[in-house]
Amino acid sequence: MDTPNQSPLPALALALAGLVGELTFEAYAWLASPVLFGVKLEPANLVIGLSKKLLGLDLTYGAAFAVHFLIGALGFAAVVYLTKRMTQLGYFGAGALAGVILWFVAQGILAPLMGRSFMMGFGTYTQSSFVGHVGMTIVIAMVWQKLARRPATLFT
Repeated sequence: MDTPNQSPLPALALALAGLVGELTFEAYAWLASPVLFGVKLEPANLVIGLSKKLLGLDLTYGAAFAVHFLIGALGFAAVVYLTKRMTQLGYFGAGALAGVILWFVAQGILAPLMGRSFMMGFGTYTQSSFVGHVGMTIVIAMVWQKLARRPATLFT
């Protein structure tokens, strides 16, 4: 039985929040980051490098972009969800913590797997990546919160 002000499809609400977060990240990466930090974030290049090194696959930029987009929209939303469940933080706090964790994974673990320096020397790319990851996961958390509090009739 559905309760008022609670979505009967929490996975859908989370997936929609992930989509909004990923679109926000891409807008930031391509439009705002070059203005603010002088670098365009292109995580598809990380996907290309990792798929080549770990799987021996030569992905095109478009395919790698699609992979990162799906990871961002669905995977990052799942990390926000798990962070909230495991820590009992509010939506904003869980989103922020999830972003810091995902930023560290990208820059501190995955980039070095490709031969880049740890956290890429904490340069402008890494700084912009921090803003992008934390901003994206906060957007995911806040949109998820908003959708989760909608009356159930909006989802039927």
